[in-house]
Amino acid sequence: MSFASPCKPFSKPPTRRADQRILLITPPLLQPNTPYAASPVLAGFLQAQGFAVAQADLSLALLLRLFSTEGLRQVTAAMRRRRVTRHPPSVRHFLRQAERYAQTVEEVVAFLQGNNGPVAARILAGGWLPCGARLQQALNEGPGAMACPITRHDATAPSTPAHDLARHLASLYLDDLADAIREGLDPRFGFARYAESLALAAPRFEPLQRALTGRLTLVDQMLAELTTTLVTETCPTLVGLTVPFPGTLYGALRIARQIRQLRPRTRIALGGGYVNTELRELDDPRVFDYVDYICLDDGEEPLLRLAQTLAGARVPLVRTLLRQRGRVVRCGFAAESGAPADRTSPPAAALPDFASLPLERYLPMAESTNPMHRLWSDHRWLKLPLAHGCYWHKCRFCDTALDYIGRYVPPRAAAVVATMQELHRRTGLAGFHFTDEALAPALLRQLAETLMAQRTRFTWWGNIRFERAFTRPLARQLARAGCVAVTGGLECAHDRLLALMNKGITQRDAARTCQAFAAAGIHVHTYLMYGFPTQTVQETVDGLEFVRQLFAAGVVQSAYWHRFALTCHSPIAAAPEAFGIRIRRSRPVLQRTFARNELAYEILPGFGADEQSLQMLGRGLRVATYNYMLGQGLDEPLALWFAGDVPEPSLPPDFVARA
Repeated sequence: MSFASPCKPFSKPPTRRADQRILLITPPLLQPNTPYAASPVLAGFLQAQGFAVAQADLSLALLLRLFSTEGLRQVTAAMRRRRVTRHPPSVRHFLRQAERYAQTVEEVVAFLQGNNGPVAARILAGGWLPCGARLQQALNEGPGAMACPITRHDATAPSTPAHDLARHLASLYLDDLADAIREGLDPRFGFARYAESLALAAPRFEPLQRALTGRLTLVDQMLAELTTTLVTETCPTLVGLTVPFPGTLYGALRIARQIRQLRPRTRIALGGGYVNTELRELDDPRVFDYVDYICLDDGEEPLLRLAQTLAGARVPLVRTLLRQRGRVVRCGFAAESGAPADRTSPPAAALPDFASLPLERYLPMAESTNPMHRLWSDHRWLKLPLAHGCYWHKCRFCDTALDYIGRYVPPRAAAVVATMQELHRRTGLAGFHFTDEALAPALLRQLAETLMAQRTRFTWWGNIRFERAFTRPLARQLARAGCVAVTGGLECAHDRLLALMNKGITQRDAARTCQAFAAAGIHVHTYLMYGFPTQTVQETVDGLEFVRQLFAAGVVQSAYWHRFALTCHSPIAAAPEAFGIRIRRSRPVLQRTFARNELAYEILPGFGADEQSLQMLGRGLRVATYNYMLGQGLDEPLALWFAGDVPEPSLPPDFVARA
């Protein structure tokens, strides 16, 4: 397995800007089955402006380095050097079977990538793969219902139940390896996140700085080697690092630190979803020891201005933070509010560039028997944003004050279909995951009509709102046009609370919408919430009962409960007393602010469940819903799940990040 070229060569620019070489990097760790959307979108845009652009997915490259023969032998040596009195069971098993893992891992990875088909028979025959706890549990429980129905227009989908089962077992084999690495070598490691705890609710930069300047782990060393190879091959003048989630921040800064040491004159910019929500109030200049610029909101225009400036043009920067004379300076913002300054009209959006990424090397995984969960991890999707923002943008718990939510700009359906057709022509992939905050029913109707009129056969899915506009005729139309699944927020699943949060839907709306999609053969996943301000214990249990009924009726296939988090950009934060909470004001300190988004708060007396009750509720909701997703326990009394004697499920690594 070769790792010599983490990215493909620079695109050939059509203009004289070829002397500016832009490198866009996706840092670890994200899901390994498909490219994250930010880099291809930005690359296509900058290429259309005449710049030479290369992309590298170091999240994928790092996983492939770890899960290789040489990588596992390095893991084994590092574990054996550690002075540990007694290793956890996963580590003891790995060390006993280390050579078998090293001899089988590359064949398993190739099989999951879609190559090496004969390996399926060896996996199913038994005795070839070393069996860790997750793989052994699956073998003990039997194959289960593994057939994946997402085959309408997807030529890459598994063709037989036996092949599907082999993919499931191969995925659990890698999950066992991930457990051993995390528990025996690097507790910060996970399939879809790395060092996430350092970025979650991180008002101060010190913990990150200590980690970045501390002793390197083996995973850090591998990332440094990959970065060195990449930068040596590409010699970029500008590097853009996207940080969509907390679990990618540490990796991004680790990459930036390595680039600083290798090429101190290369400029480095940081952007992405985490940056947009967490670093808007940044006043700690120490992060600029690692990067030169921090870009907020849509990255196209800020990166274009940076590239033009480095090419010698005299253009003002927009929506960009930088350090001057030891202080954080904001460029291109309205001075009185910190909001984005009036936008100039950037050039029209360009075609995202997926073709310059190593699509054949991405690693689909089938860890769950749940068909809806397979969508996240077991297909190579082309992630594509349709509209900008949310067409509803009224939910009181949401970051409606931010541009990526509050400014809605819909596209033309014909342009969307043309983009899908061209991306299919360039990549050979026919599956699309629309990454919008919420897909409007009217837009989807137009999209379906256009797809069917052109007799274009694609598979696609995305996030919707469970509103009454999604009727049975519309759902059937979407299914005929290639829609295979939808996700959406049912939140607390209780009418009083849905009204309080201004969700714009009712339980009846949601049930009818789910029934419409189910009748059309479209899978449904719902996001759920507990601990919302003023929510009582009984209302939480009532919400679970409503969700149970949806599962029992077969109109929902997957769900996940998140605990409510108060963010500073939400309407609730502007008027907390109206929701029965009080924001905890931290005492003034001399230290500067790094990240600020989630706010600590306390529930006013009589306005909701206490902390002990919330912990009990969270556990019961997780256990119940996990069983419902497997078709189990639907007839059990709700009290069973909150009794405390039902064991919590052993979820795959990073289950929450993927759900």
